[in-house]
Amino acid sequence: MSAAPEHSAVMDRVYRHQRYVYDLTRKYYLFGRDRLIRELALGPGDRLVEIGCGTARNLVKIARRYPGARLFGLDASAEMLKTAAETLRRAGLKDRVALAHGYAEGLSPAMFGQEAPFDACVFSYSLSMIPDWKRALNAASGALSPAGRVHVVDFGDLHGMADLPRRLLLRWLGLFHVAPRVELLQSFEREKEASLQVLPLRYAFLVTTGNRRF
Repeated sequence: MSAAPEHSAVMDRVYRHQRYVYDLTRKYYLFGRDRLIRELALGPGDRLVEIGCGTARNLVKIARRYPGARLFGLDASAEMLKTAAETLRRAGLKDRVALAHGYAEGLSPAMFGQEAPFDACVFSYSLSMIPDWKRALNAASGALSPAGRVHVVDFGDLHGMADLPRRLLLRWLGLFHVAPRVELLQSFEREKEASLQVLPLRYAFLVTTGNRRF
C-alpha cells in the first residue's frame, strides 16, 4: 500500500472514542449525504463500494433504499470498522455488506475477495481526510466497470462564508485531520461532463462523474 501506515494509526486515535458519538454529532455539519444516496439510482445487482465508510451509517441507508444492490465498505480505521460491523449487525445487514480494512489509494475488488469491478464508488466526506486524495480517486476509477460512476460529497472551499467563521471552521476541522480539497472542487467546476451541485455558502458540494483519470 502506498499510503503511510501512520495514517491508519492516526485515524484509530481520532476515532477510538469518537466512533461512539460520530453519527450523533456529524449530522449537524456533514450536509448532502442523504441527497447523494437518493441520487445514486442503483439497479438490481449493482455493486457499490463506499471508501471511508466509517460507522456504516451511509451503507445502511443505501442498503434499505436499494435492496437489490451489492454493497462494500472500506476504511483505514480498524476502530471505525468495529462500529460499522456492529451497526450492520443491529440493522440485520451483516450478510449484505462486506467490510474491509485498507487504504483508499489501494482500492480493488480483490480487497473484498471479489473479481468483478464496482459499478459505483462513493466518497462521503472522506477525500478531505485521505492524504493522497488524487491517487484515491484514480484507484476508485480503476476499480470501476467501464460504465461505472464516482460519487463525491465533501466540503467545498467555504468562500461564501464570512472570513472569521470560515477560519474558525477550518481550524476546528483541522483538529480532526480534515482539509477541504479546494483544487478538487475547482476541477469539477471546469469539467462539463460532471454533474455538480454546490451547496449554499460553498460549504459543500456533490458530484457524479464517469470512470476517468483525475
